[in-house]
Amino acid sequence: MQELPTSIGKLNALQNLHLNYCSSLQELPTFIGKLSALQNLHLNNCLKLQELPTSIGQLNALQNLHLNYCSSLQELPTSIGQLNALQNLHLSSCLGLEELPTSIGQLTALQNFHLSSCWGLQELPTSIGQLSAIQNFHLSSCWGLQELPTSIGQLSALQNLHLSKCLSLRELLTSIGQSSALQNFRLLGCSNLQKLPMYIGGFNAF
Repeated sequence: MQELPTSIGKLNALQNLHLNYCSSLQELPTFIGKLSALQNLHLNNCLKLQELPTSIGQLNALQNLHLNYCSSLQELPTSIGQLNALQNLHLSSCLGLEELPTSIGQLTALQNFHLSSCWGLQELPTSIGQLSAIQNFHLSSCWGLQELPTSIGQLSALQNLHLSKCLSLRELLTSIGQSSALQNFRLLGCSNLQKLPMYIGGFNAF
């Protein structure tokens, strides 16, 4: 499958769209933004998908967006920050993803964010600290990630932070100690980690 029929844009009551393992799908049509009732969009293992249309920001009811193993995906549109209802964003094993748009910080309903095994990701935008509802943040095996932004200490609802096998990570900033809700912190296999902050009270490192 290389494209979707235009008639799908007329499915105004559609709540779930699963396109997992459509390995030849290269792009989504602009009219995907007309699916006003869509709550779940699953695009896992769409290996040739290179980008998302700007119109995806019109999906005001979208709660779950899964893009795991979309290895050709290089970036996210700025409009993704308009997804006010989004609670779960899964981007694990998006090997070509190098950066996140600043607008990602506008996802104030986001609770679970999975970015594990995004090998090309080198940094996170400062706006990540605006994710006021986030509880679970998975960044394990992000080999190119060199540091975390200071703003990560602003994540007041964060309970679980996974950074295992982030091979380029050398130190953690003091601001991480401000994450008062943090319960579980994983740093297994961070072989270049040289420094921990002075204050790490309030969470368990294991």
